[in-house]
Amino acid sequence: MNLTSSRRHFVTGLLAAAAAMTLAGASATAAPPAQEYYEIRIYRCQTVENQEVVVNFVEDALVPALNRQKIDRVGIFTPTGEKADNSVYVLIPYRTLDAFGGLNAALAADDAYHKDAAEYFAIDQKAARYSRIESRLMKAFAGMPVIEQPAYSKDKKPRLFELRTYESHNAHMAQLKVEMFNKGEIDIMREVGLGPVFFGETLISNDVPNLTYMLSAENEEDHKTHWKGFGPHPEWQKLKKLDRYKGTVSKIISTMLAPTEGSQL
Repeated sequence: MNLTSSRRHFVTGLLAAAAAMTLAGASATAAPPAQEYYEIRIYRCQTVENQEVVVNFVEDALVPALNRQKIDRVGIFTPTGEKADNSVYVLIPYRTLDAFGGLNAALAADDAYHKDAAEYFAIDQKAARYSRIESRLMKAFAGMPVIEQPAYSKDKKPRLFELRTYESHNAHMAQLKVEMFNKGEIDIMREVGLGPVFFGETLISNDVPNLTYMLSAENEEDHKTHWKGFGPHPEWQKLKKLDRYKGTVSKIISTMLAPTEGSQL
């Protein structure tokens, strides 16, 4: 090999190495996932029979239509436990606000959706299956920007979810509570096995200011065990004693939920 050829190979090698380092650096500094938006719909049903009709509509018509709009990981739940009522909870994740804003128009133009929902939409108003739909719109926390689907959820194994809402007495305190989660509380929950699914700062609902999040477990006993590990955790003991975060929560609302057969969570 002559000198010119050797020099050419040397330069080519340097360029290849530089390119590899650039790609590696870009990968290492890649931006975190964009924060999703979440809608929780609560269909308020008065009877078990009405609840079943609404669940069938959501599973057979609404969710397939959402999936056609590239909206996945849709959760469908019914309350469980001593305080359970006949409501139906639907968690819908949106990657952007445009996806949320354009959903109604997309559903209106979806012929398959109208075909699948024909029987449901034909129900007379005197026999309406729910009284109203309560809804809240949330933005995912920076500390957990997208839904984290439990492994047993993907495998359709038995599982339990807890939906928790933390109300605050003013917007500033609500923001501090979001900060508290981002600064360590989410990590502690992961560490003790509470199985966080999402955390959302509530943007629109009838009970703002608040935040809402969801936890998961395989069963009630495991969930209680995980909670028992949270309280005495040394990092939580440090975090909750900080003056900055005192008085951030004025009310906690907890709802235990069981996924329906057609739930994607």
